Amino acid sequence: MTGPVIRLLIADDHPVVRDGLRGMFTGEPGFEVLAEAADGAEAVRLAETLRPDVVLMDLRMPGTDGVTAITRMAERGLPARVLVLTTYDTDSDVLPAIEAGATGYLLKDALQDELFRAVRAAARGESVLSPSVAARLMSRMRTAARPAPPRDEEPLSPRELEVLGLVARGGTNREAAARLFISEATVKTHLLHIYGKLGVNDRAAAVAAAFDRGLLRPNSKSP
Repeated sequence: MTGPVIRLLIADDHPVVRDGLRGMFTGEPGFEVLAEAADGAEAVRLAETLRPDVVLMDLRMPGTDGVTAITRMAERGLPARVLVLTTYDTDSDVLPAIEAGATGYLLKDALQDELFRAVRAAARGESVLSPSVAARLMSRMRTAARPAPPRDEEPLSPRELEVLGLVARGGTNREAAARLFISEATVKTHLLHIYGKLGVNDRAAAVAAAFDRGLLRPNSKSP
């Protein structure tokens, strides 16, 4: 793999989980695990000292929890991107983490390749959401009485839906381009069209809006 090595900090209160993640990323080119933290306070301290690119953050940890740690990292202006990796996808877990500043949110049942893609995307500052999390965010948006889209809005094309489906599963622009046999520039153009049609400004919001409008379904397979 070419490009800079992504430096990781793993924060989880279960040693077996930390060991598994360390082994997984140590064995994959392009990643370096700097350290492990057993709680949120330790994660903040290590993030401040080591300056990792991405922090894999569990949420429910003794002492300082994940959301509090994410909040403190944001308050201190730490540059690390935080990718939540947890077993919980309830509103009370998802929404505070996203609001605190998490770049992405994945569940621990994610496949290894999905996790690798998500970390690479997070390191670039791209939002990554598991389908169930995106659906929950949309459920909250519906309860907030967001105005309904105009009846004459322009629909997404089949190709735009293909691109959005790959993005929803954590694919990068390059991976979507390779999968669809088009250029990265074309993928970016499709995304810009998608943003305009859905009235959003970024990838995560586009995926969430697509779930809300029934254009994508949780756990659906990309083409």
